[in-house]
Amino acid sequence: MKTRLLLLLLAVGMPALAQKPAAPPPSDLDVLLQHAILPKDLPTTEAQNYCEPKVPRMPKVTTLDEWQTFAGQKRREALDKIVFRGALAKQWRDAKTKVEWLDTIEGGPGYHIRKLRYEILPGLWIPALLYQPDKVEAKMPVHLAVNGHDGNGKASPYKQIRCINLAKRGIASLNIEWFGMGQLRTDGFTHARMNQLDLCGVSGLAPFYLSMSRGLDILLALPNADPARVAASGVSGGGWQTIIISSLDTRVTLCNPVAGYSSYRTRAEFPSDLGDSEQTPNDLATVADYTHLTAMLGGRAALLTYNVKDDCCFASGHALQPMLDAAEPIFKLYGQPEKLRSHVNYDPGTHNYLIDNRQAFYRMIGDIFYAGDTGFDAKEIPSDDEVKKNAELDVPLPADNLDVHQLAMAVGKDLPRDPTKATRGKLAEVVKYHSYTPTASRTGEETRSGTQAVFWKLRMGGDWTVPVTELTRGNATGTTIVIADNGRRSAAKDIETLLASGQRVLAVDPFQFGESNASRGYLYALLVATVGDRALGIEAGQVAAVSRWANGQFQSKAALHTIGPRSSIVTLVAKAMEPQSLGALKPSEHIESLHGILRNNWMVSDKPELYCFGLLEFFDVPQLQALADKPD
Repeated sequence: MKTRLLLLLLAVGMPALAQKPAAPPPSDLDVLLQHAILPKDLPTTEAQNYCEPKVPRMPKVTTLDEWQTFAGQKRREALDKIVFRGALAKQWRDAKTKVEWLDTIEGGPGYHIRKLRYEILPGLWIPALLYQPDKVEAKMPVHLAVNGHDGNGKASPYKQIRCINLAKRGIASLNIEWFGMGQLRTDGFTHARMNQLDLCGVSGLAPFYLSMSRGLDILLALPNADPARVAASGVSGGGWQTIIISSLDTRVTLCNPVAGYSSYRTRAEFPSDLGDSEQTPNDLATVADYTHLTAMLGGRAALLTYNVKDDCCFASGHALQPMLDAAEPIFKLYGQPEKLRSHVNYDPGTHNYLIDNRQAFYRMIGDIFYAGDTGFDAKEIPSDDEVKKNAELDVPLPADNLDVHQLAMAVGKDLPRDPTKATRGKLAEVVKYHSYTPTASRTGEETRSGTQAVFWKLRMGGDWTVPVTELTRGNATGTTIVIADNGRRSAAKDIETLLASGQRVLAVDPFQFGESNASRGYLYALLVATVGDRALGIEAGQVAAVSRWANGQFQSKAALHTIGPRSSIVTLVAKAMEPQSLGALKPSEHIESLHGILRNNWMVSDKPELYCFGLLEFFDVPQLQALADKPD
């Protein structure tokens, strides 16, 4: 019976099993909007060419005194101007925070594990595990174990094994949890939310740094800790943490960053290396590149580990040599070239901190911390059967433990701070506004079903090219510039309405929009910010330049129709900066307040230009609108 029924349904056609209807073919307007104006890779190439020359080079120093003066200055600038930027970040740095020791659990032969939690700033606690030798030397080496983008966090087997092996060698190892991983793998700790703090004028990098520096405080407060033997190591994001804490906190005397970073110049060329928010903080590259940070390890010891076939980022072939080129002369100035070493992993050669890389670290530990000790063996002690499950290593946290998003909501609550400072000059300073003189070139035209399209490229100085599709249907009675968050190709419905009303439409994709979006998108916006500019200032300057060109080209002031919160804020900033150049603003799907960015809990990966450092500290939409309504 069932077989006959199935055959009957197949014969007559069964709706439940029918194929999904094919998408309707694109309309003629869609085809015109989808017409490519820019060469495919031009936005990426322009972003690369814009950022790379702005990255600082290593200084030419010939004496150790020269270098130490330079390095000391850069270290202070990086901490004061980048890591602890903003009054509140400095308060966090200076706050008296707590450490709470909890249960001790059995480890394995020769060590035990103490659970603890510690505040990195008031109300934000980090869970951690101290792998402590059962027999403690009079002076005991200590090790800060950081981890990268691994959902298992502190329970990652390769991290446990590293901590176990060090504890069995008499080294206390503090295994700390990282934001967004392990027990902190929650939405509010997602790394791309740190830029919510940046929006409020407080460094989103500060909590990341405090997590590490407070960890060092704990290690060095142990009764037998040897301050001359302090190690830090980690892979991937843990490699990034390792270079940051080791370069800026000289208490670290030996570090092993594994597959964790490359120069910003390298990142501009190799998109695989473009880093997340914490790796590419606002303005860091105006102070120092990662080459400088590596050289700042001079006088201590460093093992730089990279993987030859890294399938994530920072492959040894392009990432390692610039670090060595920068650091080797500095280690020679210290008379300690042997303390800078590198290791390239070939087996498996992918993104890892497995046994080959771990044993390279143990060898470095032996040579530096146990020099002359013939009994030190760098071969890994098998410990797989001592690896514990995640739940066994969980550390209780307060129910009201803050996360990064909650911090940003609290910081932003009373912003903007002082409306009297909401001036056009301050806005130009905050968004790093660029005023461009556009040069237009016509690249082609096409007519479909009565709609004529003319395709333009507008060159913005020597840096950027903005695509513009000019659309008309009959005699135009006015001009409207259209900018959509998802690019001009998504705006057909709104453009159709404008064409039907007799408008000439200029569909525009400024930097990071539509066709002008570089590969890996928002990561290039972060790179622009780390070299000292802001996507918002570039985009607003481009919009104003398009408006000035349109006003002259068509002999009337163009209105601006935006679709989405990104384009509406960009255009409002442009109008606030050049009120005489832009016509009426007609936003849709916009936000009434920058507080909406925080309330909606958006991430920089979704709307990169909205996270302009300090924008909400001085401006909200009403202040921007007041400037837009005020003539020059």
